[in-house]
Amino acid sequence: MENSAPIAAAHDLSFIGLFLQADPIVKGVMLLLVVASIACWTVVFEKMVRLAAAKRQAKAFEALVRSGGNLDGEQKGISGRVVQAGVEAWRDQDQSETRAERRDRIERAMRAALGLEVKRLQGGLALLATSGSTAPFIGLFGTVWGIMNSFSSIAKSQDTSLAVVAPGIAEALFATAIGLVVAIPAVMAYNKLTGDVARVQSAFVSCIGVLGNRLARDRGVQRRAAAE
Repeated sequence: MENSAPIAAAHDLSFIGLFLQADPIVKGVMLLLVVASIACWTVVFEKMVRLAAAKRQAKAFEALVRSGGNLDGEQKGISGRVVQAGVEAWRDQDQSETRAERRDRIERAMRAALGLEVKRLQGGLALLATSGSTAPFIGLFGTVWGIMNSFSSIAKSQDTSLAVVAPGIAEALFATAIGLVVAIPAVMAYNKLTGDVARVQSAFVSCIGVLGNRLARDRGVQRRAAAE
């Protein structure tokens, strides 16, 4: 009767039971992985929202450029900052420069503004990449440590039966399982989000060339800006 409670506890293979019975170091590994998972999902949801807005802005920017719309209108977000950078570069004119030089200068200013916005969109993606590459190894460390403890227990008890070995092995392998649960979504999300960022950047870049050419040859706008 005295041994029934410990045996029942040793065979508690639920997730909570595996965590509670694990070695303190293995518990630390599990907690670290859980925190990393929460951080990764926070980044994923935040990036999904921001990228959805960036895609809408890219479409609005393309529509504005293709239609030759008024650049003095209210432009928000990435498109607004890119347009503002282009117009400011256009207004800062040098009469000695050629049209090609003026266009190149305007496009550089817009690409620089776009680069800053892309860096903001990329913020946090490094966490996904790091978690995706390191989480399995962190979980494996917890597994190796747990298995070492299991073998130590076997040596002390002089009992190699499955009932003695299985709980410790299960606790150890649970750490690797958590590591994979963290890593697989992180890698998939990283690949998806980096692709989305690249597509948004490409959409803006393709239109920057058109807008740069328009600003470089728009003499009427030049005279109005000089008058101001």
